[in-house]
Amino acid sequence: MTGDQIYADDVAGPMLRAIHELIGCLGLYDEALNGSLVNDSKELRDNPDTYFHREKLLPDVRSNEALIERFFGGVRKPVFSTANAHNHLISLSEVMAMYLLVWSPVCWRLVDMKQPVLSAGDANTYLEQRAAIDEFVSGLPRAARALAHIPNYMIFDDHDITDDWNLSALWETTTYEHPFARRIVGNALIAYLLCQGWGNNPDAFDDILPSIQALSESAGQGAVYCPSRQDALIDDLLQFEGWHYTLKTSPIIVVLDSRTRRWRSELNRARPSGLMDWEALTEFQQEIIGQKAVVVVSPAPMFGVKLIETIQQVFTFFGKPLVVDAENWMAHRGAASVLLNIFRHSRTPENFVILSGDVHYSFAYDVRLRHRPDQPRIWQITSSGIKNEFPHTLLEWLDRMNRWLYAPWSPLNWFTKRRRMRVTPRLPEGREAGERLWNNAGIGVVDLDREGSPTNIEQLNSRSGGTRFPQPDCDQ
Repeated sequence: MTGDQIYADDVAGPMLRAIHELIGCLGLYDEALNGSLVNDSKELRDNPDTYFHREKLLPDVRSNEALIERFFGGVRKPVFSTANAHNHLISLSEVMAMYLLVWSPVCWRLVDMKQPVLSAGDANTYLEQRAAIDEFVSGLPRAARALAHIPNYMIFDDHDITDDWNLSALWETTTYEHPFARRIVGNALIAYLLCQGWGNNPDAFDDILPSIQALSESAGQGAVYCPSRQDALIDDLLQFEGWHYTLKTSPIIVVLDSRTRRWRSELNRARPSGLMDWEALTEFQQEIIGQKAVVVVSPAPMFGVKLIETIQQVFTFFGKPLVVDAENWMAHRGAASVLLNIFRHSRTPENFVILSGDVHYSFAYDVRLRHRPDQPRIWQITSSGIKNEFPHTLLEWLDRMNRWLYAPWSPLNWFTKRRRMRVTPRLPEGREAGERLWNNAGIGVVDLDREGSPTNIEQLNSRSGGTRFPQPDCDQ
């Protein structure tokens, strides 16, 4: 799973109500909240703005306007998505309860999502969301049973923590210098470690788990967590560099952390950071050198849709990277250069399969070096997402314009950072008008041969049907 397993920043009202009921049923501990208008997480749950209006709980001072806009969102993003952070999870008990309710049907037996006191508009929203949550709960036992029978590995993306997490150096400064925002991010990281990250590679967290144990023991001695221990643990997690991992399968699977070790812009702190810094990319290269084949899990596609990346670049130029989620591997010159040099290295694996998600549509590319087409052989396979879809009409136009402007023979390709590579899209079966992008929620299936080359690439729609991405013809 390539990220956004939960949306800590975009929670339905009924889900938040169930979270609060579960906190009470299980006796999860409360915590002090520094820098907020509420003193602790119990006051947070009791506050009249706790449902649909949590951005109001930040201190009402001018210095926090940037924090409200960058962290809590609520800002419309007209090109790609809408930020709905009014029920953003805050306390550690909230995030832990969220995981319990998302992963397992058992805890739903303890809650009934009784509607709290709301305004008329919020009450209507609550009822609409309740229908969606009820449908989710009804299918959860089958999903839990399926996942219990197959190995699961995961990495975070931004929504597991908060939207646009570590987008730029300015975002990091605005967020981490504010104690309340720092606590929110830290709480989500603690919950991710316990509910997702630890299971990927338990040995990597040997030095962190004693601090979690100490925090848990201190909470059991009173009604409120020990703030100093919690803040110290969060400080350690924000500096932790072991979220990535490698599975010693054949071929090996390298899962990248593209969120916490970023290459910050030195020219403009507001510009998007590179998804991995030089040191992290160097470690990645050392991990794969000498391997005959490798499967790389990169939450964001390394080879994305060029037109969409160009639009993101334009918005970034005008100082608005948050509007279009301007995060892609080509957004930062240094990170892009090092990444592409890894593919061109003489000892890079012969077969290079990249599995990605994040973008809310699916596609498959065959990628080759223009001057050395036989090796390495690179496949970018993107399956996104299990629930979310891109606005259909908008994606149809972007897909069509991308085909016109960036066809393999187009001279515009020579103005991109990937000009030394030939990117050939695989055409999904069942397309209506030459689409390269498949816009249906679902899950991807990839079959590999013994050499690590994909023999079958499919996208199974969550409702019914799906598509295959057959090997492209030589003349495409």
